[in-house]
Amino acid sequence: MRADSGKASGSGRPRTSRRFPQFTRDTARPEGGGRAAPGDAPAPARQWPLLLVLGLTGLGLLIVALDGFRIGTMLIGIAMIGGAVLRWALPSVGMLAVRSRFTDMFTYGGLGLAILLLAMMAQPHPWLKIPFLEDVLHFTV
Repeated sequence: MRADSGKASGSGRPRTSRRFPQFTRDTARPEGGGRAAPGDAPAPARQWPLLLVLGLTGLGLLIVALDGFRIGTMLIGIAMIGGAVLRWALPSVGMLAVRSRFTDMFTYGGLGLAILLLAMMAQPHPWLKIPFLEDVLHFTV
């Protein structure tokens, strides 16, 4: 074996492979996964986007537990849509960033919209009536 087998010819740098390593030692932070406040700020201030979404979701769950199903569920949907807006608007959102920006926005926004629409269509006395959904229900059942 040659002495310079680990070096690229003439460059002096080790040869890099395009193959993934067999064992990973680290995980890449998602785009926008940096701190939402400077590093010397207290932990809650650094993670305020996540705490805002979790706080609104917790408040919605509390309202649902206190017999306010529709309002509490709508608040949970609004919190998810707010998470999507925060993910879009802010360059760094801390632990609210899970995947790529597009994936997070699509997931938070889609789930929030679905929860919000289902809360408004809940029986009895729905606030929102979508006529073709009744036909879809009759067709599928």
